[in-house]
Amino acid sequence: MSYFRSRRSGVTRYFAKRATLRRSVSLLKDFGHEQTAPDIFYGALARDSVELIGDLYRGLTGDELRDRVVVDVGGGPGYFAQVFLDSGARYLPVEPDPSEMHAAGLQVHGSVRGSGMALPFRNDSVDICFSSNVAEHVREPWTMAEEMLRVTKPGGLMVLSYTLWLSPFGGHETRPWHYVGGRYAAERYRRKHGRDPKNLFGESLFDIGAADGLRWARSTSNGDLLAAFPRYHPRWAWWLIDIPFVRELLASNLVVVLRAS
Repeated sequence: MSYFRSRRSGVTRYFAKRATLRRSVSLLKDFGHEQTAPDIFYGALARDSVELIGDLYRGLTGDELRDRVVVDVGGGPGYFAQVFLDSGARYLPVEPDPSEMHAAGLQVHGSVRGSGMALPFRNDSVDICFSSNVAEHVREPWTMAEEMLRVTKPGGLMVLSYTLWLSPFGGHETRPWHYVGGRYAAERYRRKHGRDPKNLFGESLFDIGAADGLRWARSTSNGDLLAAFPRYHPRWAWWLIDIPFVRELLASNLVVVLRAS
């Protein structure tokens, strides 16, 4: 899957119009509040996510999100719920950690406690299955990805978006020391702050790259790869995904879009 095919692909034609430099700059500013004001950070990410999923689903099927069943794998405390409900979708977040589910004090109807490794849904039961910034926190991300395809109806949309380890944001709160090594970065954070980072390398944060996701997406027999692009970049920078190693450093976050088969 090359940038040029992604650019021509019908599935991305609506989102590509939205992927402007102005959007990228706005998101970067909002993302700066991740630690100090998570409502701002997650609010911006939620709005961008529903636009991303809505545009891709419209590009794939010609339909809107209204009345579509959307499963969010790793839905956390429910920051995404209201924006998806406002779109008319039937939104079902899945989260394995009960403390994470209640971290923001939000009440989300339909929340499901479950693991991405074994999603508690029947085969071919949902219209859209997506995951935003979760795969880098999972020891076996491609098992999760296959589960996402399993529960998606044939012809339905599966979207996996995750942070690349070698990008500036790969180490999360331990960046930029993750470039020296994940365990070193965690230990340095521990010495400086007197506590473990929220995302501990080897336990809840893993070294996952763009090449890994592209390899899986091209090889799975349960879906067809429709597009791959850097999520937060303007559309004129999507070509980065075509260049090995450069994409690991500069793409920041990879989106792979598949049609379930």
